[in-house]
Amino acid sequence: MTLPIPVLEPNPLAPFPDPRSALRQPDGLLAVGGDLAVERLLNAYASGIFPWFSEGQPILWWSPDPRTVFRTDRVRLSSRFRRSLRNCNWRIRADTAFPEVLHACANVKRQGQHGTWITDAMQSAYLNLHHAGHAHSIEVFDNGILVGGLYGVAIGRMFFGESMFSARSGGSKVALAALAHRLAEWHWPLIDAQVENDHLLSLGAESWSRTRFLEVTSDLCKQDGLISGQWTARFGEMDARTLDWKRQP
Repeated sequence: MTLPIPVLEPNPLAPFPDPRSALRQPDGLLAVGGDLAVERLLNAYASGIFPWFSEGQPILWWSPDPRTVFRTDRVRLSSRFRRSLRNCNWRIRADTAFPEVLHACANVKRQGQHGTWITDAMQSAYLNLHHAGHAHSIEVFDNGILVGGLYGVAIGRMFFGESMFSARSGGSKVALAALAHRLAEWHWPLIDAQVENDHLLSLGAESWSRTRFLEVTSDLCKQDGLISGQWTARFGEMDARTLDWKRQP
């Protein structure tokens, strides 16, 4: 017997159902409805929940088990790939091209996937989060051309990754490794990667039980992140050729 899915109240400040009550099939489906207001999104992420739905569907909220995470001091780039970076002039920045990264993530073609979950409504919602100082982009440039990047949501000392893209081979890997490097320096230990796939595992992702994920991230979200608003100045600019990708801060 399939249990009914809770429908969220109209008030964006209304609490979510307990993530541990999410369905096993489809894995992690927790609730439906509501909106994508800044307050509701922040409440969702801090509770270990994220929205994921396609055009034409109602808003669907998820908390899968297990959960995929990166430890910020354990993101891996292969030796071959690191050697290839010695001959490139890529530069990595933060929050200088958030709309462009968001648009690129929404339009990149992904194997086995038709359409995008980053709908127009989702793009508007994350732009609002960015303007409110909670959503951030990491951008990789080659002579001023955007060649890769990612975006996500920061709460306390926790970064919740949402999507990444590569316009040139390896662009998203460099963005992820650069983000992990900076976050480790800031003593932010984890990046949420939501759902496991082979690509993420090859970069060092781990699978955690939902219980463990919720316990750890709940504490991190309550900590003082020491960073508000845009990250451009605090993140600085990295040179992919000179950054020691193997160093663990």
